[in-house]
Amino acid sequence: MTDARSKTQPEPVRDPSTDRLLTPQNCVVALIDYQPEQYGTVRSATKERIDLNVLAVCKAAMKYEVPVILSTVGVDLGVNKSTAEAIRAELPGVEEIDRTGVNAWEDEDFRQAVEDTGRKKVVMAGLWTEVCLTFPTLDMLAEGFEVYPVADAVGGISSDSHHWALERMISAGASPLTAISFASELMRNWAREDSDNLREIMNWYFPLKNELDKAGK
Repeated sequence: MTDARSKTQPEPVRDPSTDRLLTPQNCVVALIDYQPEQYGTVRSATKERIDLNVLAVCKAAMKYEVPVILSTVGVDLGVNKSTAEAIRAELPGVEEIDRTGVNAWEDEDFRQAVEDTGRKKVVMAGLWTEVCLTFPTLDMLAEGFEVYPVADAVGGISSDSHHWALERMISAGASPLTAISFASELMRNWAREDSDNLREIMNWYFPLKNELDKAGK
């Protein structure tokens, strides 16, 4: 006999465009400067740990069809290489927007790409935390956007640099989250038909996370 109190159906879906939480329909992902030169100077987290989490963000965005904006700095100048191949592989069809400046919001093409989505909630990650993530975050907050830095998918040149950059962004109104919390917020309910998107991400994520934990990376 079935328990009358058993729950197997999802709760009603709130309006995904106006939901106060993140939904596939109300946010955009921006990834900034995941380039070899940037990775090489990060000291607040390992490359392996950053990759685990930024790839989780990419997988979630692709599975839930969230727009992704990918930006680099100094490629056209011949100074830096393009986005790490592992990230590019997770973002088929997403073109890079190269810049000369460290503040992506000052680049017309990057700014236009964000505005063209019509979305005011921006999930953003970049290397370094204290420069390429912080500067556009502060500008975008001042212009009425809601910015969600992905705290475990970024890194700075020191633990202090990373920590105080997050504090600065929080003080200005940013709302940090983590890679898996982002994916979970998009999924929202295990009884929904698309909940396997998150299951697949977690089945990939946690074995790798456990390996990194054991290796101390």
